Amino acid sequence: MEKISKSPFKVVITGPECSGKSTLSKQLSEYFEQPWVTEYARTYLSEIQRPYQESDLLEIAKGQIEQEDQLLASDNAIVFIDTSLEVIKVWSEWKYDRCDAFIQEQLSARAVDLYLLLSPDMAWEDDPLRENPHDRSLLFDIYKKEIEALGSPYEIISGHGLIRTKRAIKSIHAWTSKKDQ
Repeated sequence: MEKISKSPFKVVITGPECSGKSTLSKQLSEYFEQPWVTEYARTYLSEIQRPYQESDLLEIAKGQIEQEDQLLASDNAIVFIDTSLEVIKVWSEWKYDRCDAFIQEQLSARAVDLYLLLSPDMAWEDDPLRENPHDRSLLFDIYKKEIEALGSPYEIISGHGLIRTKRAIKSIHAWTSKKDQ
């Protein structure tokens, strides 16, 4: 008998800089005992030892896709993704007023079961890889419009600490049960 492979439920944790994406991704991974894909941009930017350029965004997108595809090919029930191509697209358009066609095509072609859009209601923490502390609310609105344009389901997650984590867990339970029906 042929084994029928079921793809994992893909949850992308997204939002403006310093909104708790990596922290929440790790917490959800631990709670559900499922893997998470780290934000490839952090790895890439830490390794290049220079300020990034527009062309680096395409390389970041390719690395992000490779990491995601490795886990999405697994037998896991859920895969958590700490930012994905939507971040690269929004950032490219914000900083350079355009986005590479490959990034746009891949973003449209890669289905997401649920976006968790994190509200920027946390205090800003300085980090050498962060660069925009003053426009987080505006960027949040841009992320929301981008996700809506994709037609993907999403939940806005706000609050601090355990409240935020519990809201995310509740959303995931609700959306995974809908998919199972």
